[in-house]
Amino acid sequence: MSSKEESHPTLWQKIEHVRVGMLTTTGPGGALYSRPMSNQQVDADGVLWFFVSDEAEVSKQIVASPSVNVSFAAPEDSLYVSVAGKAGLVKDKEKITAMWNPMVSAWFPKGAEDPHVALIRVEIDSAEYWDSDKSRMMQLLAMAKAAVTGKPPTGIGEHKKIVL
Repeated sequence: MSSKEESHPTLWQKIEHVRVGMLTTTGPGGALYSRPMSNQQVDADGVLWFFVSDEAEVSKQIVASPSVNVSFAAPEDSLYVSVAGKAGLVKDKEKITAMWNPMVSAWFPKGAEDPHVALIRVEIDSAEYWDSDKSRMMQLLAMAKAAVTGKPPTGIGEHKKIVL
């Protein structure tokens, strides 16, 4: 298995328990807009998927400027993930039906056949994460030591770029 193929499961393992990601798009005049999106999946090709209405402002922003960032955070686990990529709007009914789940019905009460239901497809360009298996107390002690010594804290977590 290539390094690229190994990266997709690693990314999914990091974010699968984080139910919401913050999707950032570029709006008119270059302003950045972020909004919570329910995490659906990272597929075998390393693509992130989210449900959306094709009438939503985020859909218009993606069509106008497809560069996006999605950030995931699980502070209770000291996990932070940032994903950059290119987004597109997908109206493939077969894919929508295959990914449909009862939670999506809250936004689309007419179900997968709603004429405005669409998917956001994010092709990942790069991703990186910060993850710590140290207790909060150990992290605080390392930061206190760093503040006293003037040297950055070490050994409190892992920061890696995921090759995609």
